[in-house]
Amino acid sequence: MKRTTLQSIVRFLFTSLAQIEFSGVEYVPAQGGIIVTTNHMSQLDTATLFLNPVRPDITALITTKYQKYLFQRWFVKTGGGIWIDREKADFSAFRAAIDVLKKGQAVGIAPEGTRSETAQLLEGKPGAVLLAVKAGVPVVPVGIYGSENAFREIRSLRRPHIHACFGPAYTLPALDRENRDSALQWATDEVMCRIAAVLPKQYWGFYANHPRLKELLGTGLPQAA
Repeated sequence: MKRTTLQSIVRFLFTSLAQIEFSGVEYVPAQGGIIVTTNHMSQLDTATLFLNPVRPDITALITTKYQKYLFQRWFVKTGGGIWIDREKADFSAFRAAIDVLKKGQAVGIAPEGTRSETAQLLEGKPGAVLLAVKAGVPVVPVGIYGSENAFREIRSLRRPHIHACFGPAYTLPALDRENRDSALQWATDEVMCRIAAVLPKQYWGFYANHPRLKELLGTGLPQAA
């Protein structure tokens, strides 16, 4: 099956079973390599990004734990996803993502490194930062919400409302070699706070009281309802 055919099928299923709303899409560069950083609360998050109206070329880094499931394995392969082993420094996945970015495509990544079971932002990991700095491409934050209860609502014959809110693209500076650890922490907090800034308050979790989030919210960035 072709990737475009898969997207058409996913779009049909999603629009039949759920209400999907995209906002802030004007902030997403229409071409060129970009990294889309997202929170992660549901297996539907990747499929939601797959249907974004600006970058149909988007692929994503997907944890290898889903390889044991036949459907997920087929979906990732057909959709052009990149498998990543979250249990180690997976340099092969890193190189594959950089290759995709250099070809001018979009790559989605969840900096938390795992799915949140509490619908709250978890503390971010540095992988997205390292990828963005190495590839030298813009980063676009997106907050996806409503997906955390989607399966439950569908089973109850209700149509869940899934919202994906994008924020402005930005670039991360090169890491200071003399203070690499602190620079990496600063950049990771920047990535996560920009995701939090486009999520409703109840999802802020670990970053609820972070001073950088308060700064961002005071600059007039678009906010989720």
